[in-house]
Amino acid sequence: MTRAASIGRRLLVLALLVVAWQCASWCGWVNVQTLASPLEVWSAGAKLWHSGELVPSIFISLRRVSIGLLIGVSIGAALGLVAGLSRIGEEIVDAPLQMLRALPFLGLLPLLIVWLGIGEGIKVGLVVIGVIFPIYLNLHKGIRAVDPRFAELTQACGVGRWGLIRWVVLPGAWPSFLVGLRFALGIAWLSLVVTEAVNADAGIGYLIQQGQQFLQTDVILLGLVIYGLLGLLLEGLVRAIEWRTLDWRKDFASA
Repeated sequence: MTRAASIGRRLLVLALLVVAWQCASWCGWVNVQTLASPLEVWSAGAKLWHSGELVPSIFISLRRVSIGLLIGVSIGAALGLVAGLSRIGEEIVDAPLQMLRALPFLGLLPLLIVWLGIGEGIKVGLVVIGVIFPIYLNLHKGIRAVDPRFAELTQACGVGRWGLIRWVVLPGAWPSFLVGLRFALGIAWLSLVVTEAVNADAGIGYLIQQGQQFLQTDVILLGLVIYGLLGLLLEGLVRAIEWRTLDWRKDFASA
């Protein structure tokens, strides 16, 4: 019941923001020529829905970000495990990754176009690159933050190294991994917004490009709203995993 109430309050805040936006448009506080109202955005969405463009575009963008997340999370988790579980692994992996992390990964777009072309590879590839670093950093630090006294206790009980990793280290690092995953989701959508502006012929970014070309702010805002809603959906999935797997943990909550 508490979680349902929490979700309800979050949705209520979003609804109030939309109402305030619409009221500002009605009152003339916002120029509808440069910032379309929610009703105009809804009307643009309805037109694209009936024309058959909207749903395929949503699924194409969701597929791209899902593939990029799957690959990026897998690579980042593997590197985090190598660096977190072994000092030698950290010495091999950490320095190159920290150097790459210092680079503005969106600035790699021209080079990736040369390597991957302007097809699906570039659209998924930039998502992969952006996702790797938050997963790696949070999992690595989560493993290293596990209390060493637990390791001593398990060793005293005769548990081997793999048992220590399975029953102590990975559960202890799981909350940090989920934090990294939530950061990765935001970066994934940011990367997709940029890459779908590169010679796209489908997807939400393509709709935004079309809106920009014809000065249709309602279509541009529709695309941005869809990006935000898809991001909120994936964030909700991560929260559900967190509630399911970390139900035993009691966090501080202010009144």
